[in-house]
Amino acid sequence: MPEPRIVIVGGGHVGLTLALRLQSRLRPGEARLTVIDTQPHMTYQPFLPEAAAGSLEPRHVVVPLREALRRSEVLTAQVTRIDHGRQKLCATLADGSEIEVDYDVLVVVPGSISRALPIPGLAECGVGFKTIGEAIYLRNHVLSRLDMAASTGDEQLRRRLLTFVFIGGGYAGIEALAELESMARTATRNYPTVTAQDMRWVLVEAMDRIMPEVSRPMSEYTKRRLEEHGIEVKLNTTAKSLVDGHVELSDGDEFDADTVVWTAGVKPHPMLEDSDLPRDSKGRVECTAKLQVRGTTNVFAAGDCAAVPDLTSSDPDALCGPSAQHAVRQARVLADNVLALLRGEPMRNYKHRYAGSVAGLGLFRGAAEVYGVKLKGLPAWLLHRTYHLAKMPTLSHKARILGDWLLELPFRRQTVALGELHDPRAEFVKAANTRGLPSPHGHAG
Repeated sequence: MPEPRIVIVGGGHVGLTLALRLQSRLRPGEARLTVIDTQPHMTYQPFLPEAAAGSLEPRHVVVPLREALRRSEVLTAQVTRIDHGRQKLCATLADGSEIEVDYDVLVVVPGSISRALPIPGLAECGVGFKTIGEAIYLRNHVLSRLDMAASTGDEQLRRRLLTFVFIGGGYAGIEALAELESMARTATRNYPTVTAQDMRWVLVEAMDRIMPEVSRPMSEYTKRRLEEHGIEVKLNTTAKSLVDGHVELSDGDEFDADTVVWTAGVKPHPMLEDSDLPRDSKGRVECTAKLQVRGTTNVFAAGDCAAVPDLTSSDPDALCGPSAQHAVRQARVLADNVLALLRGEPMRNYKHRYAGSVAGLGLFRGAAEVYGVKLKGLPAWLLHRTYHLAKMPTLSHKARILGDWLLELPFRRQTVALGELHDPRAEFVKAANTRGLPSPHGHAG
């Protein structure tokens, strides 16, 4: 008989953790493993803020799938349809061609994407913070605003350039804002005409608190720490319009900003919309406590895209939250249950009580609440780094990240904008179309 085929849709943190565990535990000839993702790498999202701020080399927070999964088949493709009735899925390859992939066991872990709201101007001027490309872009963008502000005599333009708005006060928004503000504050030391006080950093949150994952006292502490560094925290506030960078808020405040970052929530990957798998009102795949998709025996799901019962709650309808902590632990149970299915063994339920949260608030600053123990400042910052270093896949990437941190101790962060990364052909096109006028960095032919 041919080997049964396990197909994993999604090569993010959950997909890679799951595939690594299966790869190490499958017996020779027991099953064939295929991983499909639009990107050839996994991005460890908790380290995106540090990559954006320059504490980590961006290449060190991504893990190439083919490097880590040498005993698996990796397809760089976009899954466009799941037809469980026929046990097949359709995918579009990088060259535009379409293929059908059959499976015996399917694991759906495509993760989530930013959940944007229909705010005028958001699509034109906003940027998310979920990918390594967005993190690198924001680093270069923020630093380039300092360069431009230092070179202009237009006071109105200068205020616009030095105004940075983050919409969404969850972990992603708080950490991105804190790290980028810390980086920009350090960078102003190199600009005689720009000071940290010239910058305006604004956090907009619709709820009455930030970081709802932690207790209210820790939320208040984090808010105070942000405000101590001059960051305006606007609670119970929403963005009404962002047209042409003119920010209009529900509290009546209006100003111009050249940087708008959207971190106000996520939604399940839209790929799930074209599938015959059961989904809940939020678009997540409905699962049992064994992480099997309801109504199936050979389809599993986990992570942000899955509605998994929370067995630790007294509420029978409670679901596990979309956190990295749940996702990674679900991946391990899911791998064991897939092996149990192949071997005819009993599966086990996923049950994990939320341990708490850790957050970095810029260099040497943090907030943490783990099993009811609250940590602040340097101890929380060290716990944040230690925890995520331990969770980073592969030993080589752990070593590279540790090396980046050690080099940061005796040397300052490198704060330079490399805007050419976003349009690398611009200078060449200019040179090709303008005879005799070489780039200031090049030489005339």
